[in-house]
Amino acid sequence: MHPLFALLATRPQLLVEHTLAYSALINQEFGLAYAAWRRQTVLRAVALCCAGVAWVLGGVALMLWAVTPVALVHAPWALWAMPLLPLAVAALCAWQARGSGTGNMFARLTRQIEDDMTMLRATGSP
Repeated sequence: MHPLFALLATRPQLLVEHTLAYSALINQEFGLAYAAWRRQTVLRAVALCCAGVAWVLGGVALMLWAVTPVALVHAPWALWAMPLLPLAVAALCAWQARGSGTGNMFARLTRQIEDDMTMLRATGSP
């Protein structure tokens, strides 16, 4: 008889405890994945909004530069400096969203399943 079946027949509470531990691990992993996904989504939304604001401010600055005589412009630097702040925020948020990778999601769950499968193979072989 396979040792797993013997354990299941003699001590079924161990299987229940192991299943509860798996469910807690899955719940924790999904929580972490959801938090990372939500952070990335918010950062991308802020980056998109700030890029839109920078685009609009740049268009307004271009129109003001086109219709205002050069002699009447008191601060020409302000025409190009105003769109830079939201553009910098957009670039920073996009960089942060790209940097917060989701490459190692569910790594602990995968490692636990691999460990359990290794243990089952070891107990099943003579």
